[in-house]
Amino acid sequence: MVMTAGRLLRIDVADLLRRPGSSRAVALAVPVADVATAAARVVGGAPVEIRVTLERLQDGLVVRGELRAPWEAACSRCLAPVGGELAVHVDELFEPEPLEGETYRLEPDAIDLEPLVRDALTLDLPGVPLCRDDCAGLCPQCGARRDGAPCGCTTDTPDPRWAALRSLET
Repeated sequence: MVMTAGRLLRIDVADLLRRPGSSRAVALAVPVADVATAAARVVGGAPVEIRVTLERLQDGLVVRGELRAPWEAACSRCLAPVGGELAVHVDELFEPEPLEGETYRLEPDAIDLEPLVRDALTLDLPGVPLCRDDCAGLCPQCGARRDGAPCGCTTDTPDPRWAALRSLET
């Protein structure tokens, strides 16, 4: 396996391409920067564990295995820090003429796992991260966490935007 300094996820597969039906296990721990969504992100600088098998097929190479990476976010209800570890199964085809959004490019003697790693991790990040399933969130008046001690704010004041609809209740 040949890895250059600038392209740590570029893997030499010339030996596999010469022998249809052959396979090779690959295990790497590489930091991948800037993998994020609006709600969560992979911890910057933390290594992404990549354990995959490369298998030569008639049409190209299949990459099967698992990616593991720590993630972090702010709870969508109370803004407390929350995090965990992603464990993402991958099963993707690399071919010389890739289909946009469906397969990845197989170069004449190498594959670049970076687009696969970025896509798989980004798609598996939580869309609405929560510190707990029953998180009560923040008080809309004072901003205190509702899971802690009561803040003392009253919530009896009706929202004036719903006044027209309240008149229909009687």
